[in-house]
Amino acid sequence: MEYILLYMIGICATTLGTLAGGGGLISLPAMLILGLPIHSAIGANKVSNTVSSFSSFYHLYRKKEISLKEAIWIIPVSLGGGVTGGFIASHISGKNMYIIAIILLIFAFIASFKGKGNFAGTEPLKMNKVSVPGLFGIGLYDGLFGPGQGTLMLYLFGYLNIAYLRAVALVRIATFSSCFGAAISYISTGKVIWPMTIALLLGSLSGAQIGVRIAEKLKPKYVKPILRVVTIGLIFQIFVDKVI
Repeated sequence: MEYILLYMIGICATTLGTLAGGGGLISLPAMLILGLPIHSAIGANKVSNTVSSFSSFYHLYRKKEISLKEAIWIIPVSLGGGVTGGFIASHISGKNMYIIAIILLIFAFIASFKGKGNFAGTEPLKMNKVSVPGLFGIGLYDGLFGPGQGTLMLYLFGYLNIAYLRAVALVRIATFSSCFGAAISYISTGKVIWPMTIALLLGSLSGAQIGVRIAEKLKPKYVKPILRVVTIGLIFQIFVDKVI
């Protein structure tokens, strides 16, 4: 029964995660309720997201929504952040990880009202003083904790004036990279419980394909309101779960 629940959790979490980030809003508390230790729950997320995020990126790449040239440099930047974050996570307490998550999400929520990006732009992603440290920092956060990583990255791409569907593709390849790096760290430290992780992974694969097809039809003007709702939900979930 637990495996069926994890499969359904994977579908719901990754569908939401593909559209607006925040899949951890569903998956992480659900896995904690099922009794998984926090580091094992995060490790399961990293392994499943590695596979599912690549599958949704490949769908958009195959449909020529994104070029490999534009996306390829994200991989080493996010991978480096994910490996660094995964290493740091094994040396700090779960409580401190929650505090970091709340601070980052509150900052992103406030910044969303000041930013002008509305996901209707046509700018390509370029290496510059905003994109490189931004992607590395979010990759580090993803390896460190995770929930809200996709949301934070969409905020970044919105600020960089990148169209929504291309932003989704870029988020998915960045998620693949940082999660791959973090997954290596969690696997090497023995944090991953494989039967439950595989059940979550299979659900995540289904959710990734559902989410990316919804994203193809979503109008850019609805993206920021959805992101803000997801951000509030993430902050509330993390605060209630740990602080209260």
